[in-house]
Amino acid sequence: MTTPAGSGTGFGSVSWWGLSPALDLQAESSPVDPESKEDTEHRIPELDVLLLGSVDGRHLLRTLARAALWPRRRFNFYVLENNLEAVARHMLIFSIALEEPEEMGLQERSETFMEVWGNALLRPAVAAFVRTRADLLAHLVPEPDRMAEQLPWLSLSALKFRERDALEAVFRFWAGGEKAPEAFPMSRLWDSRLRHYLGSRYDARHGVSDWDLRMKLHDRGAQVIHTHEFRRWRDTGVAFELRDSSAYHVPNRTLASGRLLSYRGERVAARGYWGDIATGPFVAFGIEADDKSLLRTSNGQPVKTAGEITQHNVTELFREVAAWGRPRATQGDPEEEPQRASGTDEPEISGPPARESFTIHFLPLDSAQALHHKSCYKGRFQLLYVACGMVHLLSPELGACVAPGGNLIVELARYLVDLRPEQLQQFSTRVGELAQAAGFAPQTGSRSSETFARFCKSGDSALRSIGPALESGAPPPEVLAPPLEAMSPPHGDLTQPLEGPTAPSAPLQLPSESQDSLGEVLAPSQEVLAMPNSESDSKTPESDLTFRD
Repeated sequence: MTTPAGSGTGFGSVSWWGLSPALDLQAESSPVDPESKEDTEHRIPELDVLLLGSVDGRHLLRTLARAALWPRRRFNFYVLENNLEAVARHMLIFSIALEEPEEMGLQERSETFMEVWGNALLRPAVAAFVRTRADLLAHLVPEPDRMAEQLPWLSLSALKFRERDALEAVFRFWAGGEKAPEAFPMSRLWDSRLRHYLGSRYDARHGVSDWDLRMKLHDRGAQVIHTHEFRRWRDTGVAFELRDSSAYHVPNRTLASGRLLSYRGERVAARGYWGDIATGPFVAFGIEADDKSLLRTSNGQPVKTAGEITQHNVTELFREVAAWGRPRATQGDPEEEPQRASGTDEPEISGPPARESFTIHFLPLDSAQALHHKSCYKGRFQLLYVACGMVHLLSPELGACVAPGGNLIVELARYLVDLRPEQLQQFSTRVGELAQAAGFAPQTGSRSSETFARFCKSGDSALRSIGPALESGAPPPEVLAPPLEAMSPPHGDLTQPLEGPTAPSAPLQLPSESQDSLGEVLAPSQEVLAMPNSESDSKTPESDLTFRD
């Protein structure tokens, strides 16, 4: 690892934000056939997309925001995560993005989204909003009819009953069912995790963060991330400081998750922060922009920071999503759409897009290898997206769910700072092998990228060898999914015991349980991917944990 004195596990076992820029999924899928007769008054062409580990909904939001540039289409997003906290965050994020303009203005919506999504600490006003919205969602989850009425874009029908119960418990924790901040002391948890990650280099943590930023992230294309904002996030977990720094002091409970630790020789459930402490949430919306003036430099230095670019991109994203609902004429210049719409007799629609235009379906956590057994999923999806932390699930069984001619997008890990170039290349090569075994071939003529690997479903069993269509850059298995012993903290400060009867055992499964097999699937050389010795990490000192009888 690149942190020999520490744990070398900055990626964490739970993903809260993406490690790649947001994609327009329509641009990645096969275009609508202009000769198709499906696009009638009664039948609109559909795009069915299966996403594994998309985490924060950025690809979905980008797709909805850019929908006005494409022929009319209905979206069916099928989302599979490896923990219910990620499902809950999806629901919260979309409830913010689709909030009615009369209830929350565009700027307030954007700022609330950024803080809830990427900050470890919140302003009191934002924390109050999260509690109120979480309480509403907790009441909607066990009432499908009421949920269908208030959130028609959401479907939880595929989740198991115990998963829905656990999801309700997550929302109730967010709503403040346990006293704060003792229930989730985020600042202490963050600092303890950072100490474990850096080890003897903790006292030189500012130098470490500057090295990781300048010698790794900047070299890999994220030059707009400023030293000050990156160092602040590494120290406190606050990535986006939109107000005075003293305003951020309420723990962001949406970043809490449970895992199993060793206590007195037994597995016990504890709540803590097990997410990313190495890269940060800047990559998803903060390093690319449609407005290229945001990326210009002066004297070799970017004029805008990643935080400023993120705020601009998120604001424009929400603006476009809200404008998508207005009637459109035929496809053409997107700049002329408002004029064409206002010149018709049809009333202009404000607010979020028509709810019947898309549906987000959440699938059971462990269903990736069983989807092909159901006829409704076999050969259904025109596009399959797999995040780097879920690559171990890429298999012939999963490939059977993709329609002939469908596409596969695999997120690589160009922006994981713990990885050496040879590890990135090794994982990239293995991604190609897994894709080939699943029935995919590299896309011919696809644009070169170091962030995504692109493939297409091939009907020919003799697929071409993996070649230049693969991008270099993705995390090796032990970094993406270290064993439980390697990830368990050496200090009790990293964990918070779970108390009270409100949280059932279901959400307390090891969040990365489905990732444990990643090391076996990829099986890299031990000398390249050797994990640091952490025999003592698997035990939590008895004096640091208290549990209710």
